[in-house]
Amino acid sequence: MRGAGMVAQWLLVGAILINGLLAGLYFAFACSVVLAFARLDDAAYVTAFRLINTAILNRWFLPVFFLAPALALVAVGARAAEGDLGAAGVLGAAASAATFLITVAANVPLNRRLDAAPTASGVELRAARDAFEGPWRRWNLVRAVTGAVAVLALAAAA
Repeated sequence: MRGAGMVAQWLLVGAILINGLLAGLYFAFACSVVLAFARLDDAAYVTAFRLINTAILNRWFLPVFFLAPALALVAVGARAAEGDLGAAGVLGAAASAATFLITVAANVPLNRRLDAAPTASGVELRAARDAFEGPWRRWNLVRAVTGAVAVLALAAAA
């Protein structure tokens, strides 16, 4: 493999790595963080999740978050340009894009609503948590699955 084919292969390897990092993050939340947070009282839960919502917007996470679907799409496009577009690559890029879209369309709006929710009283804390916890957990699990599918399919394409 030479030239453009080698570049396409390295793009695919990069897409696997970056998507793997995200899938691992979402999996870690699904199998540990949300389970531990479920044991917190409402005030601690809301405070902790608000802190995570702020802390995750950092120079380490954001490039990975945006690069995962972009690199998957570019890698698959480069493979297609070489005449080597397989179903696994298309599935991987689609799953990566789906993971991104789920985050942007579901998890981020839930985060923003939690951040903006009134929490001055116990009733408000409970309402904020109830509106957030179940939907956020479900959408996080979905994106953990789509993230894992992206990694597996991109690896199969490699």
